[in-house]
Amino acid sequence: MIDVLSYLFICVGIVFWYWGTSHLLGKRSVLFKLHSLSVADTLGSMLIVVGLLIKIPSRWPLLTLAIISLAIWNTMLGYVLAHCSNEEEENQTEFPPEAL
Repeated sequence: MIDVLSYLFICVGIVFWYWGTSHLLGKRSVLFKLHSLSVADTLGSMLIVVGLLIKIPSRWPLLTLAIISLAIWNTMLGYVLAHCSNEEEENQTEFPPEAL
């Protein structure tokens, strides 16, 4: 039963990876595509690690650290991308082409 649950988490994680990648083919903005990709990738990776945690419980400290690191770093990457995108838009509105 544990093996089935572990493989279920891993398979659902892989489905999330492919689902996030499928949004890259849409006609939305680049930021929307990156956001959906990063959220799906984070959830997929975390589910895969949870599946490994169920399968190999003796490695719980390392796998728990991996889950926490995925949550923190992928969230911070999203904030950095959004902040950099905002600065670009602000810089473009501050200096109109006719001022140059």
